[in-house]
Amino acid sequence: MKKPNEIAESYISIGKAKTEQNFWKTFVLGMLAGAFIAFGGVGSTFGNVYLNKVAGAAIFPGGLAMVLIAGSELFTGNCLLIIPLMKKEISFLKMLRCLAIVYLGNFVGAAIIATLTSLGGVFSADAVRAAVVSTAEAKASMPFYVAFIKGVLCNVLVCIAVWMSFAADTVGGKIAGLFFPIMIFVVAGFEHSVANMYYLPAGLITSLFYGTETTLTVGGAIINNLIPVTLGNVVGGMLVGAAYCGIYLTKKKQD
Repeated sequence: MKKPNEIAESYISIGKAKTEQNFWKTFVLGMLAGAFIAFGGVGSTFGNVYLNKVAGAAIFPGGLAMVLIAGSELFTGNCLLIIPLMKKEISFLKMLRCLAIVYLGNFVGAAIIATLTSLGGVFSADAVRAAVVSTAEAKASMPFYVAFIKGVLCNVLVCIAVWMSFAADTVGGKIAGLFFPIMIFVVAGFEHSVANMYYLPAGLITSLFYGTETTLTVGGAIINNLIPVTLGNVVGGMLVGAAYCGIYLTKKKQD
């Protein structure tokens, strides 16, 4: 197991490499991550419907496991780029460029899975379809500040999950490290922007495809959820990165 200071030191080069990838590599890796998280959301929905909320929360970490082990770029985890930024290994513009490309890729990947599952009959069962639509409705009807705070709390846990996975050198160790922080954020109902890039379109498309009555709108999904949750995720993730950078990568001044 790597020690926390070793993880912090290794992330400087990891983060720097992320910002030096070309557009298309970063974008496609972002699409993959969005799709992986969406698959976790699909499985979690079935767990909620046919078992219970805890089961759904226990299924969702499979999405992040695919992200980290199969290899892809996730916006929320990449908020740790604050570490190489604070160490002056990357510029603010390079960090912003990387985050923007990954965010766009995440959205496209998650939206594709939302479209295919909604139109492909995956949610044909009444209970599942109702859960897909009601989940999206609940997310799009939150007060702005609530969505923001839940976004902060969520990405603190996501970045801790990523951090813990970096401590291990084996596949099993990485999955064990990421599992519980992700399960906690899901069962507690915190808000993850990339997961919502799946949940919100899935609710919209499913309601249209099956003619389900809903209060869900595109504007509500973006303004009441994606914007505040994304901002909250950035704050939460960068707080984690800044804290560990300050603790483990700041040299003490000699007397």
